[in-house]
Amino acid sequence: MARQPIARPDFGGPFPEHIAIIMDGNGRWAEGQGLRRVFGHKEGIGSVREITTECARMGVGSLTLYAFSVENWKRPGPEVRYLMSLLKKFLIEERRTLMDNGVRLRAIGRISDLPAGVLEELRRTEELTKDNPGMLLRLALSYGSRTELADALRHVVRDAKDGLIAVEDVDEETLRDYLYDTTTPDPDLLIRTAGEMRLSNFLLWQISYTEFYVTDVCWPQFRKTELLAALRDFAGRKRKFGGLIADVAPPRRAKES
Repeated sequence: MARQPIARPDFGGPFPEHIAIIMDGNGRWAEGQGLRRVFGHKEGIGSVREITTECARMGVGSLTLYAFSVENWKRPGPEVRYLMSLLKKFLIEERRTLMDNGVRLRAIGRISDLPAGVLEELRRTEELTKDNPGMLLRLALSYGSRTELADALRHVVRDAKDGLIAVEDVDEETLRDYLYDTTTPDPDLLIRTAGEMRLSNFLLWQISYTEFYVTDVCWPQFRKTELLAALRDFAGRKRKFGGLIADVAPPRRAKES
């Protein structure tokens, strides 16, 4: 299948260059259907495929999906093993979709925590898609924002002890340079499905000026129609970035790669 041309919708307002999504409600959706929780995760793959494809076709620059948190390792062993097998299957079977849509895949988080087989397929997919010209798809895997900040601070202290940086020169941008991904711009829009009004330890550093959109729709049901509703809502926002007028420049974003 040839890559589809970019068709960015015009809702008469801003369009997000970077969308982040907390994909919540898989288990809840399954239980509502009288199914085991794992079937919700399986059904959610369809939403990942559709939302990734639509975002790529609309010209979104970056899409970050909260796929597996550091806290998720505490779930029952059978569920974690199933999630890892589902991730491995996704990394293999969705390569064609990523290539067809020019999408680059990158993972953020404590990636070394992943099972060896999953990590191997992740690296293969990252390598295969690294030169694609389109959207960046970031999967947050074994990710926690507090963990990210702790890892960054540990590296700052190490480099300060080694004389690579001066303590008096450390500022917020210094810390940014030690995060898992230093090149991707901060999210413009954060979407959370299933109606929960919390961040769940996701991108706490990066979302200082991000617009939030919460929908009651569970992730397996979140498709193109729901995505367009979120984009339409975002287009009506007046983004001030702490200033007094809506068109002030946003804070400095991450460095270009």
